[in-house]
Amino acid sequence: MIKNLGLQLYTIRDHMKDEASIDASFARLAEIGYTEAQTAGCTVAPEIFAELAKKHGINIVGTHYDWDAILNDYDETIRVHKLWNTTNIGIGGMPGDARKSYDALMKFIEDFNRAASVYAKEGFKLTYHNHSFEFVKIHEGKTIMDLLVENLDEANTSFVLDTCWVAHGGGDVRYWLEKLAGRVDILHLKDLVVYYNADGKLTHTMTEIGAGNLWWDGIIETAEKTGVKYYTVEQDSYFANGDPFDSVKQSRDFLAKYM
Repeated sequence: MIKNLGLQLYTIRDHMKDEASIDASFARLAEIGYTEAQTAGCTVAPEIFAELAKKHGINIVGTHYDWDAILNDYDETIRVHKLWNTTNIGIGGMPGDARKSYDALMKFIEDFNRAASVYAKEGFKLTYHNHSFEFVKIHEGKTIMDLLVENLDEANTSFVLDTCWVAHGGGDVRYWLEKLAGRVDILHLKDLVVYYNADGKLTHTMTEIGAGNLWWDGIIETAEKTGVKYYTVEQDSYFANGDPFDSVKQSRDFLAKYM
């Protein structure tokens, strides 16, 4: 069962602009029942962010941090993550050139592993968050995701597996959880729904947990079996009633049966 539920703060990015709005947002998340969070940038001093999270009982379990800083400013990156009391240093997405070129992809993996080895000496892991472009076949019939799994250092890195993007890329969430057993520290919980839009065209988009087509009984069971440490809701857009807080409450209410 899920012990603690977190939120990827990109979901409420428009309500995380300054100290006052961050304070109010953390209060609302705590009231809804979220006790963990993963960052998506930070608009205030890291010290203030840490104080506000602690004030409302929100534990930071990971980050989406600046890739350039991860590669080139080890000391500050370590300082900030120690301040936030998380051992998961992560990026929100792969640099664009590595998405289309095999050589650029392998250079990205090399850089990722090299940085991860530095952070590992301080007790951190470097985390990789997937989208759906990783399921493009890029080299000798292998997808980007295949090459990441094969070549990222298992000892010093981990995956932030995103359920919606795996499904969007044509993958089976449970298969990838099993394939990455022990390597998924953070699981992004995000649903995917298929519908007809206003023009009558069949389309799909992310939605609140339980409002889409993903089989959550199987996903949660497999996640528990394969050692997922943190469960983090994320919804980029298409919010219930146009309000992300309504959406994250709806997702929290649905997930209560697994807690």
